[in-house]
Amino acid sequence: MDTLSFKTISANKATVNKEWVVVDATGQSLGRMCSKVAKLLRGKYKPNFTPHVDCGDNVIIINADKVVLTGNKWNDRIYFKHTGYPGGQREITPAQLMAKGEDRLFRKVVKGMLPKNRLGDKLLNNLYVYAGSEHKHEAQQPKSIDINSLN
Repeated sequence: MDTLSFKTISANKATVNKEWVVVDATGQSLGRMCSKVAKLLRGKYKPNFTPHVDCGDNVIIINADKVVLTGNKWNDRIYFKHTGYPGGQREITPAQLMAKGEDRLFRKVVKGMLPKNRLGDKLLNNLYVYAGSEHKHEAQQPKSIDINSLN
């Protein structure tokens, strides 16, 4: 029995290997793409996934302005927030969020798919969204992946 090890190996900050990946949003459905991006940020596609450690990749989304919402969701879907004051309920549509900045819509959608704690806040900082096809992270040598090949 000495040769067998039954210990569960848990990743930590020193042993985790974080990579940089580029995802192209051209023609992709917003929710389906963001659920896979949330899994990439969390690290669920890796064999050494540990729930309480940031073991996910840094994700760069390019062509964010070419994302697709089916039907009339650009204007009919409503996101709510509250200011904390009486009568302070505010609503905004995806089209209005996109007009304020492409990263706002993606961050709102991906944030809802991440854990609601300090780890989720740190994971959201690993997301970079750009409207065009250029980004400023060439020094990290990110690899481009096909988001449709992930399950």
